[in-house]
Amino acid sequence: MDDNLDKELYQNLSDYLKDLAALNDLKDSAPAEYRLDDHQNIVVRTRGSLEVICGPMFSGKSEELMRRLRRAMFAVSDKSVVIAFKHGLDTRYGASELLSHDGNKFRAIPTKCASTILSQSSSSHVVGIDEAQFFPEAIVPVVSALVKAGKKVIVAGLDLDFRGVEFGPMPSLLAIADSITKLSAVCAKCGHDAPLTQRLIDGQPAAFDDGIVHVGGKDEYQARCRLCHVLTKRSVLSERCDGTPEELLRF
Repeated sequence: MDDNLDKELYQNLSDYLKDLAALNDLKDSAPAEYRLDDHQNIVVRTRGSLEVICGPMFSGKSEELMRRLRRAMFAVSDKSVVIAFKHGLDTRYGASELLSHDGNKFRAIPTKCASTILSQSSSSHVVGIDEAQFFPEAIVPVVSALVKAGKKVIVAGLDLDFRGVEFGPMPSLLAIADSITKLSAVCAKCGHDAPLTQRLIDGQPAAFDDGIVHVGGKDEYQARCRLCHVLTKRSVLSERCDGTPEELLRF
């Protein structure tokens, strides 16, 4: 009787350890906790998270996003559980790839609709989103839903537009983030740390009331420090006879 009981307990313990080992072998990219339900079955609960990478243009946001996505892929055998999205407005470097200014690439799905991210991420564990500032506010509940579903979401975007004003849904995403990485670039004028983006039109600083959403590269944008960042306020400034604004606003 005691021998049979010992064998049964040993078998139950052995089965439990095998199940636990099998679960560990899944190498789920999201952190997980193991517990027993009322029927002594092992239940896995994944903890979702939101990481936000922000900063001015040329600060390495896309590169950092791709680095984290590649790192997540190393941890899993099924690479399809890591997925990336980019806003469809940015087609400078190809429609279906993330591309850093250094030329590094990562396959991504282009879309302008936040709901597409939700519908196409159902089987993914890690979700990357680049150029988040271009998405509508609907991206915020979408990201929240992904996190609640236990997914690791990594978002990259400009936190400020060229005027130094909060950009799109980024403030809301930063407010609900588990972790924030604020990057800076190198000022194109003086070489100091640059937290701001300078927009140029025909080589001259853009005015405050120029259009905000405009995709461009190094010929139209520069990273600037606060001392070197220049913004003309066209609506209230008179111009000299040569067309140069009388006053420049510096941030």
